[in-house]
Amino acid sequence: MEWETVIGLEIHAQLATRSKIFSGAATAYGAEPNTQACAVDLGLPGVLPVLNREAVRMACLFGLAVDAEIAQRSVFARKNYFYPDLPKGYQISQYELPVVSKGRLIIELEDGGTKTIGITRAHLEEDAGKSLHEDFHGMTGIDLNRAGTPLLEIVSEPDLRSAREAVAYMKKLRSLVRYLEICDGNMQEGSFRCDANVSVRPVGEKRLGTRAEIKNINSFRFVERAINFEIERQIDLLERGETVVQETRLYDAARGETRSMRSKEEAMDYRYFPDPDLLPLHVDTAWLEEIRALLPELPDSKKERFMFEYGLTSYDAAVLTSSRELADFYEAVEKSSGGETRLAANWVMGDFAAALNRDGLEIGACPVNARMLGGLIRRIADNTLSGKIAKQVFEAMWEGEGDADSIIEKRGLKQITDTGAIEQAIDEVLAANPEQVNQYRAGKDKLLGFFVGQVMKATQGKANPAQLNQLLKEKLNS
Repeated sequence: MEWETVIGLEIHAQLATRSKIFSGAATAYGAEPNTQACAVDLGLPGVLPVLNREAVRMACLFGLAVDAEIAQRSVFARKNYFYPDLPKGYQISQYELPVVSKGRLIIELEDGGTKTIGITRAHLEEDAGKSLHEDFHGMTGIDLNRAGTPLLEIVSEPDLRSAREAVAYMKKLRSLVRYLEICDGNMQEGSFRCDANVSVRPVGEKRLGTRAEIKNINSFRFVERAINFEIERQIDLLERGETVVQETRLYDAARGETRSMRSKEEAMDYRYFPDPDLLPLHVDTAWLEEIRALLPELPDSKKERFMFEYGLTSYDAAVLTSSRELADFYEAVEKSSGGETRLAANWVMGDFAAALNRDGLEIGACPVNARMLGGLIRRIADNTLSGKIAKQVFEAMWEGEGDADSIIEKRGLKQITDTGAIEQAIDEVLAANPEQVNQYRAGKDKLLGFFVGQVMKATQGKANPAQLNQLLKEKLNS
């Protein structure tokens, strides 16, 4: 039987506010356990929540960016469940009336096409604390620093049909929230994580199959692996004549498999009711227009502009606009290079990106700024440097030796463009290798690379490659 996969994702994005959604406690990551949890976060008797206006602004900004409806009136509810990391015994969330609904996000498919994924809703809620299992010798520790951190839960329609599509959607969403500067997207720290709802059904069947929810996946690689495993597990069950149970499952990265955690709760299990301590949230038109004015140039629009303005391919424009920081860096490099759009793109995506990855650095913390890289590219463009020598200069810049011009001057790396000097080097190489000259002239054309290498060695890599190749061919063929 042919099977179709149906996937919906619930993305939990921690909003980048300085204080929590209903209290004034700090949200900074990495503090000592239980040092950033106040009486409100702990749910002590007599405390009252006060909504963080900045969290609402960020939710509305997201809604506008995905062309969604922003509710003028939305309501907070109590979602009741009992875990040690939720000391109140309930989570303040939104249920029937979320602040954002009916949005969409366009993703690019592997074949170059696009697909629109519906966004059912994006609602505000508070995060729970964290259970710690290591180093407690059979016990569990509770860190409540995260309790009360503002979350935007972004729920997709069941429009995704493969693990690859799910990852593409998740990457696009992460890029968007970082563009909007409403979430840092740090998956290792848990500020951007995913629950995946996965089901299968026979091809052509309209009804949805029984779904399993895989909780708290915090890397793109694990999302793909977890979904693919779950697809195979469900198909195997159905083809053996068994049934898929609706449940919540956990992905075990060490074993590469999902395993059952608990039966899947329905809305009625949470006993939602409007929170009596919080008034309905009202977003008036005037404030919404103020928020709209804060929208930055979004990734899709920036990509189209890069293709039109800089003549970049669709692939290169997509890579360079994958993050707001990278796009801004490229434009600054391009400007500093004097408009060398193609060369600037190659260097930013090539040597520069490789150095960042090698050293695990963010753009803002790297030793080579846009002005320095642009200056290096200018020296390549005006033939002061060959491409090979430019790589040496870049490494010296990365090591803190200064800008390109000072390194070129200090190391004597200026490219040789004097025809007479290059000819002299060629003559010396040909005279020293008469056997290879005869072999080349007898038809062994591949020896050209040997002669180029010998001349480059003689000139310490400084000979202009284009001039060298032209002069060498002239002399060998004369």
